[in-house]
Amino acid sequence: MAVFVALGAFLMTLAGGWTAQRVTDRRHLVLGLAGGLMLGVVGLDLLPEALRAADTEIHGVPAALLLFVAGFLLAHLVERLLAARRAAHGAVEHAAVQNGADDPAAARHGAAGHGAAGQETAEHRHRSPEVGLTAAAAMVGHSLMDGVAIGASFQVGGGMGTAVALAVIAHDFADGFNTFTLTRLYGNARRKALAMLFADAVAPVAGAAASAFLTIPEDVLGGYLALFGGALLYLAAAEILPEAHHAHPARSTLLCTVAGVAFIWLVVGVTG
Repeated sequence: MAVFVALGAFLMTLAGGWTAQRVTDRRHLVLGLAGGLMLGVVGLDLLPEALRAADTEIHGVPAALLLFVAGFLLAHLVERLLAARRAAHGAVEHAAVQNGADDPAAARHGAAGHGAAGQETAEHRHRSPEVGLTAAAAMVGHSLMDGVAIGASFQVGGGMGTAVALAVIAHDFADGFNTFTLTRLYGNARRKALAMLFADAVAPVAGAAASAFLTIPEDVLGGYLALFGGALLYLAAAEILPEAHHAHPARSTLLCTVAGVAFIWLVVGVTG
């Protein structure tokens, strides 16, 4: 029964990703909505659940909040390290082009290549595709845990299982939307974004099936949600929303962000 219900999450995740790729001609609106959805998921769903599950304190501070901050800092550190490595690689390539400038043919080839690549990569030159793939992989891990939650709740009782399943299915639209958007934002090819979207859609089904063989302690699950929430907040606040307002600081972009938060609030309120 749990696996059958998880198929609803599979379809809803694909629907979210399909929506994200169909509206790429309004990229700033997509990013604004994605930022709002991510902010809503973190503040209204992940963090409250993490605080409830991991309720121990360390030196007067809830462990969930410490892990939340750690997740934020970890995402920042990974993004900076990958960006530094990418910048160093670019500097080496630039030096190689400079050294070959005495060769007219090489100079012409370099100029032509630079012109073609400039238009293609100007938007993502400061971004590391690995960050997008890592963020998407974290979304897949979150969806896997959602599937485990569905399976575990059905072991408790049919009513509890139905309630949890409805909550998961409702916000999996946002998960699919964000998975595709995050992967593409960092310059990854469309096929990679679709692959991550499919993995995110399959994850709840796999998690529901695996729940028959394993049980995750509640405090461990709460710690994971807190760590994941901190990383997700960093991506929303430091990457997604600034990018959304960079080229199109329009009121419509802000309204999409607010709508994303409101949607998650509605889902949390309806599903309890």
